[in-house]
Amino acid sequence: MSSLRPFYPTAWLAVSAAAMLLLVTPMSQSRAQAQAVQATQAPAQTANPAPASPSQTTVAATSPEQRGITARAIDKVKQVAKSAGDIFSRVPCLPPKGGSKAMGSLPHVANKLVAGQPVVIVAFGSSSTAGYGASSPDFNYPNRLAAQLRRHYPTADITVVNAGVGGEDAPEMMKRLQTQVIDVHPDMVIWQVGTNAVLRNLDPADTAKLVEDGISRIQSAGGADIVLVDPQYSPAVNQRAESAGKMIKLLGKVAELRKVGIFPRFEVMRDWHENQSIPVESFVIADGLHMNDWGYACFAQLLGDDIIRSVGQIKLGVNVPADVRTYRPM
Repeated sequence: MSSLRPFYPTAWLAVSAAAMLLLVTPMSQSRAQAQAVQATQAPAQTANPAPASPSQTTVAATSPEQRGITARAIDKVKQVAKSAGDIFSRVPCLPPKGGSKAMGSLPHVANKLVAGQPVVIVAFGSSSTAGYGASSPDFNYPNRLAAQLRRHYPTADITVVNAGVGGEDAPEMMKRLQTQVIDVHPDMVIWQVGTNAVLRNLDPADTAKLVEDGISRIQSAGGADIVLVDPQYSPAVNQRAESAGKMIKLLGKVAELRKVGIFPRFEVMRDWHENQSIPVESFVIADGLHMNDWGYACFAQLLGDDIIRSVGQIKLGVNVPADVRTYRPM
C-alpha cells in the first residue's frame, strides 16, 4: 500500500469553507448527470465538491447577519476538518501486515485520466456505503475516497456518487441497478454487497448469482471498471461465521470469473484486530456492525491506495497484456 497522506490539507479547508459563498460555473455534463442522480437518491450524502479556482467563481455580497452565519459555518468546517486531520494520529491506518489480494487493474479509469476526461465513480451498496455510523457525511467512505483521489489527481474532474441505501442487499440493489448505476454511465463501480444477505440468512449462492448477473449488465452497458467489496469484519457478521465465509468465498469466485476486482474488506478489517491489535470498538460502533469515522476513513484510504496503484500501473503500461486488460492480479 502507498504511504498515507493527511485527508484535509489547509488549502482545501479554506476553499471548502469559502465554497459556501461561491457560485460555481456550470460543471461538465458527466459530473452534472452523476450529481443529479446522487441528489435525488441521497441528498445528505453527496460527495465533497472539487475545490473551485478563483477564476471560476463569483463572490456574493453578504449582510452582517449572513456574515455571522458564514462565520459559524466556517468554524464548523474547521472543527470537522481538524477531527479528520487528527483521525489517523490517534490510530494509524496501516495496510494488512501480510499484504492482501490486490483488486485488479482499472483500465477504463486510467484511460480517462490519461485523456484528461471526466471520471465518474459510483459507490453502490447498503448502509456502510451510505455512511451509517459516521458522525457526518464528510466521514462516509465515498466522500473520503473522493477527497483522496482529487488530491492525488488535482487537475482531474472526478465525481464519486454515493448510491448506498441502508438495509439492502443484492435483491433490492438489482431493482435500482439500471437507474442508479448504468444510467449514470460510470467509469468505475464499487459494489459493496453481501453483509445484509448474511444477516438475513439468505443463501450466499443466490446472492452470488445476482451479483454475477449485475456485473454482466454493467459490463454489457459500457465496460466500466468494477470492484466488489465483501462483508465487514464485525461482531454481528462474525456471529454468522459460516454464512459469512461462504459469502466471501463466492464473491471472490464471481470476481475471478467475471474478471473484475475485489477489495477484501473482511480480510483487511480482521487484520486490524487480529494482527494490528486494534480493539473492535475502535473501528465499529456500538451496534456491532457499522464502522465509525476511523473505520470508514481507513477503509477509504486503503481502497484509494489500491485504486491509485492500479491506475498508475495501467498508465505506465506495466504487465497489462491486451487479453487481460480488465483484470490482473498484482
